[in-house]
Amino acid sequence: MKVILQQDVQGSGKKGELVNVSDGYAKNFLIKKGLAIPATAQAMNEMKARQASAAHKENTEKDAASQTASRINEKTIKIMAKAGAGGKLFGSVTAKEVADELKKQLDVDVDRRKIALESDIKAFGTFTAEVKLYTGITAKVYIMVGEES
Repeated sequence: MKVILQQDVQGSGKKGELVNVSDGYAKNFLIKKGLAIPATAQAMNEMKARQASAAHKENTEKDAASQTASRINEKTIKIMAKAGAGGKLFGSVTAKEVADELKKQLDVDVDRRKIALESDIKAFGTFTAEVKLYTGITAKVYIMVGEES
């Protein structure tokens, strides 16, 4: 009997999959416990519509990420920081500050957790950061740290 799984079932398959199981197992366990529904024509159409919707959403997110990557790739953002003793940076520049400046200067909203700095920025100068926008889509951003007057 063919059923569509509503939840992950160990030994049978994952949620949303169409699986072929024995009639007794399907009727007495999977359907009875609400773990699966019979694979009727209506259920099959709903499953295909859900898969198409998920694929469309993924493509939309991927396109948006690639557009954002093209907008910020190889761009330089300027961050002004306070100078401590001896002209050294007071504190450090964090990924949160980089995300805030990306929003201000390039009008791109990026989560701070998706910004990978090579190391902590504790000096003045130019540094690079990698922004991970989507699986396989990254952008390189240059960060120019200057002294605040």
